[in-house]
Amino acid sequence: MRRADRLFQIVQLIRGRRLTTAAFLAARLEVSERTVYRDVGQLQHQGVPIEGEAGVGYRLGRGFELPPLMFTQGEANALVAAARVAQAWLDAGLAGEVEGALGKILSVLPPTARASAESLALYAQEVGGLTPAEQNLLQAVREAAQARRKLRLGYLDLADLPSQRVVRPLGCFYWGKIWTLSAWCETRQDFRSFRIDRIRQWQVLDASFRDEAGKTLADMLRKVKGELAAKAARGNNGNSAG
Repeated sequence: MRRADRLFQIVQLIRGRRLTTAAFLAARLEVSERTVYRDVGQLQHQGVPIEGEAGVGYRLGRGFELPPLMFTQGEANALVAAARVAQAWLDAGLAGEVEGALGKILSVLPPTARASAESLALYAQEVGGLTPAEQNLLQAVREAAQARRKLRLGYLDLADLPSQRVVRPLGCFYWGKIWTLSAWCETRQDFRSFRIDRIRQWQVLDASFRDEAGKTLADMLRKVKGELAAKAARGNNGNSAG
């Protein structure tokens, strides 16, 4: 690690804790405590208001702010790539927020770094992405999950059998070209997943919901994990028997 990068990391580590010892900094940065003492002294000499002393601990004086440039070229490239891929598969609301966030990130880069990030040779075409109707639906169910509002769904399953459900939306999951809504289904009294592209009607209800034991997203994830583990165990037993 270059010394300039290490000095930046020292400031970041100190600002994130009430009191930071030289031993802690040395362990995190994989350098000696003597090096930490020397680097802290250099920062103080440059005007960074680090308070404290060797053997006791350090903290930053109030009001100190770092300059906004915090991204390496590789990090900026990665963010541009992630934004381009995500925008084709997000709802319109989040896609717009991604565009705004990316603009802020690029605005703090030096001109050469910004040009390099913007010319990244990785693109994601919207062909095959979500339709406008699917975008609207995804945004509606996502916002309902965040607001803890129940949904009434008209759903068409993989056998093309229609059903009406009232659900508690828990989260939206992306499976590579397919979004699903995971929910507690009050109609079936169990967890269910609904493909966004097979929801035919939807309505956000006035009724809200709170977490109840056995009906939360964490409960659902534990159930799925347990089912996968049981399936794997059955498979292993079958292989052993064979």
